[in-house]
Amino acid sequence: MPKKAKPAENGKEEGPAPCKQVKVEAAGGPCTLNFDSPSDLFESLISPIKTETFFQEFWEQKPLLIQRDDPALATYYQSLFRLSDLKSLCSRGMYYGRDINVCRCVNGKKKVLNKDGKVHFLQLRKDFDQKRATIQFHQPQRFKDELWRIQEKLECYFGSLVGSNVYITPAGSQGLPPHYDDVEVFILQLEGEKRWRLYQPTVPLAREYSVEAEGRIGRPAHEFTLKPGDFLYFPRGTIHQADTPPGLAHSAHLTISTYQNNSWGDFLLDTISGLVFDTAKEDLELRGGLPRQLLLVETTAVARRRLSGFLRMLADRLEGTKELLSADMKKDFVMNRLPPYYVGDGAELSTPGGQLPRLDSIVRLQFKDHIILTVGPDPDRSDETQEKMVYIYHSLKNSRETHMMGNEETESHGLRFPLSHMDALRQIWNTTAISVKDLNLTTDEEKESLALALWTECLIQVV
Repeated sequence: MPKKAKPAENGKEEGPAPCKQVKVEAAGGPCTLNFDSPSDLFESLISPIKTETFFQEFWEQKPLLIQRDDPALATYYQSLFRLSDLKSLCSRGMYYGRDINVCRCVNGKKKVLNKDGKVHFLQLRKDFDQKRATIQFHQPQRFKDELWRIQEKLECYFGSLVGSNVYITPAGSQGLPPHYDDVEVFILQLEGEKRWRLYQPTVPLAREYSVEAEGRIGRPAHEFTLKPGDFLYFPRGTIHQADTPPGLAHSAHLTISTYQNNSWGDFLLDTISGLVFDTAKEDLELRGGLPRQLLLVETTAVARRRLSGFLRMLADRLEGTKELLSADMKKDFVMNRLPPYYVGDGAELSTPGGQLPRLDSIVRLQFKDHIILTVGPDPDRSDETQEKMVYIYHSLKNSRETHMMGNEETESHGLRFPLSHMDALRQIWNTTAISVKDLNLTTDEEKESLALALWTECLIQVV
């Protein structure tokens, strides 16, 4: 973690400790992001820091500040979202609360200045200019293509949902009080300047959002000003606040966030139920009834010992388990993530193209980063010998317009196959290209049927 302020030799406390800071001079040519692959994009986002260094030294540990003197990159960041974009966006039907929040930090508290219903740009601009209110625009990737392009690649890279918000704050004002978040945060400064103060976490890697009182958080551990093209990262739980300096133009910054409810604890909760269900089918003790009235009294030492024994037995079983059931996390991720970025009408995501696969066809997987394989129970059977099925979920038909909007209804897209198809599916997943006739299935009919089903969902193509 970043070092705390410490007494100097003269007995006085030193000022805020500088966080890891990298200054980058202009590189001579245009410096934009590299979209060749998800890993290339992330590396270009944190350049000149190497990915390995970032995850070893900073990720979930301490903040990283990269200040760049690069006009080309500053211009690119500014193109992602500007204050002037709000006029056209409001004309498309934005609503207070859902799409836009208007707020201001007053005496250490957040004051919400939202109106009711639809946002009218002239009123929004009036509140911005006269009330010095911050405009928070929710999930701009729904409308801004370049943000969709960035966040879709980052979701592939992290394997976790990636949301964003834009904060536009007038000079001499602050939108939010000191607080911490339950997400990993990446800040891109788009317009103007923003003064940031970061404090030591009271809850490292926090699992929920919380406002912190000024009197409780002490002096800033880090203090700096972001300018267009600058980059800032800090882990979830990092207490922070930011304001636009007086006498300057407004500030606009983009907050990209990820890893909400994506911890080992969340994964354990997600998988343990399936593990217990499978083990109970084979273990008589686990199916045995509880002692009488156990639920009416405090848990006894005997019951705790029994539970501990079951947990040790489950841990041993887990060591030899090949297919770990994910109850919700995998499915929730693929159901709610962005669809692949495309230019045009996106027909390649909804309409199969090219040749129909035959037994002698060579096929290859496409959109691999947007597909997951998982194993689950067959919903059509409810008996004790319930068979497992292989489920393929994908995000090709997901709606960009509802991404990260929470209360919007989503549906899953995909296929299911008997567990006997798992080896053939892994062949397709793990090879660059494969002949349909070489798939590890019993009959030619099964091989052609599997290939046709995947082709119909636009998941494979004939080469």
